[in-house]
Amino acid sequence: MPAHEQWRGNTRGTAWMHSVLIHLFRHIDIRCVYVFMALFVIPFYMVFVHKGYIAIYHYFRRRQGYGVWKSFRYTYLNHYRFGQIILDRFAVYAGQHFHFDIDGNEEFLKLSEGESGFVILSSHVGNYELAGYTFRSTGKNYNAVVFSGESADVMENRNRVLTKNNIHMIPVSEDMSHVFAINNALASGEIVSIPGDRIFGSPRVLDCSLLGGRVSLPLGPYAIATQRGVPVIAIFVMKESAYRYQVYVRRLKLGEKELRRHEKAQALANQFAENLEWIMSKYPEQWFNYFEYWHE
Repeated sequence: MPAHEQWRGNTRGTAWMHSVLIHLFRHIDIRCVYVFMALFVIPFYMVFVHKGYIAIYHYFRRRQGYGVWKSFRYTYLNHYRFGQIILDRFAVYAGQHFHFDIDGNEEFLKLSEGESGFVILSSHVGNYELAGYTFRSTGKNYNAVVFSGESADVMENRNRVLTKNNIHMIPVSEDMSHVFAINNALASGEIVSIPGDRIFGSPRVLDCSLLGGRVSLPLGPYAIATQRGVPVIAIFVMKESAYRYQVYVRRLKLGEKELRRHEKAQALANQFAENLEWIMSKYPEQWFNYFEYWHE
């Protein structure tokens, strides 16, 4: 079984624990919980959950080229950042707010005001989900493709916050019915946000270069965009400090008309990988794919 399918990436914890977190964030500064997590939760997690730990350590050693001790230090920092990002989501459920600085927002606004639907490619770096809890889409309906294996209370909180911002979830389903929902949304001139870095459902992939190695990106998002001929942007939402995020919006080119459909999809995936590599070089500790991602 491919590594992409072995690690499902759902939020850990029980509904009771999630409810306690939300109640807690209604009364205290999130930085207090960060400190507790850094001192107690992250060391415990790294000792007893080795699988994700080893994969991230390999990422720093083999892909970022760090030495042994620096790789250990950044592995801890990676787990700490991931914990912060999960906590930030629950803080939003509790009504807390974050500040976003946006680089390239004019691309998003221009496409939002046009008639055509368009695709947003997200990835498992930074905290893309948090942007959906903060930004409001007024000109077009906004549809977010999400992993359907999350717990019921997390999905309920997501839906509650996202619906206020005119964002509708399209859960990934085993029968691939989400593909029809995506195509219908784009045909209606709406926005569709799809993860561009992780394989769900279909085994069809595109081979790309990333940080000196080869990786598999899912064919689906790139094939849908090229088949429909809709614009594509990549958005990265990166944590800078306790209450501040930096957002990067990058427009991708669909490729030359004379290229065959598969070649266009491959060219689009290559562009996404180039942007992903750039953001990973800038924020190496905010890579959150906890499995052996590269072909070895």
